Amino acid sequence: MPVSGTFQGRRIAGLYFSGTELRDLLVAWLALGVAFTLFFVNGTAGFGRLLAAGVLPPLLVGLLTAGVAFLLHEIAHKVVAVHYDQVAEFRADNSMLFLAVMSSLLGFIFAAPGAVHHRGRLTPREHGHIALAGPVVNLLLTAVFLPALVVGPVIGSPVVTLIGSRGIAINVFLAAFNLIPYGPLDGKTVMKWSKPVWAGFFALSVLLTVGLVFVGGLGFGGPF
Repeated sequence: MPVSGTFQGRRIAGLYFSGTELRDLLVAWLALGVAFTLFFVNGTAGFGRLLAAGVLPPLLVGLLTAGVAFLLHEIAHKVVAVHYDQVAEFRADNSMLFLAVMSSLLGFIFAAPGAVHHRGRLTPREHGHIALAGPVVNLLLTAVFLPALVVGPVIGSPVVTLIGSRGIAINVFLAAFNLIPYGPLDGKTVMKWSKPVWAGFFALSVLLTVGLVFVGGLGFGGPF
């Protein structure tokens, strides 16, 4: 098997991940966990909150929410691409990861950590399915994090509640952001395949993001 540094390629749940791909996924997972942790405490203005919480607990919440949302988004692209007989691998964009962390220090975030690159002949419909897979998984993950949001107050755990609220907030945001029909984002490819499908998923994602995050404030506040 190919080896990239200390990362050896391996098969996970039927999918083959090269050493380089595993390294890039790990780097992007860590960077986005840090970036969203900083974003939710309002960047440098929230350093006091981070230090008071001990840094590690907020970072773990970021890795379990933003990190998981990102990983499963990219793996969804890979799964569908492999289903269509593509050779597909994730590659991190280090400059965009740096931008994500730097922007989060200023209190906002721009998250485009990289992409799953695939090669082989595809129809517009197949391209559309591969692109749509990531945002769809993010929308489905909101249901996965909902129990934590409900159970947290019942068991008196602000951290569990926070994992639920941030998990939902981050996933609806990532779905809406990635469906913007611009540049390398998923929305452009989905729109080329089917404007009605794109419009339906984009409208749902934006409505959820605006209603839950920007109006409802979901994901902000909490212990850190």
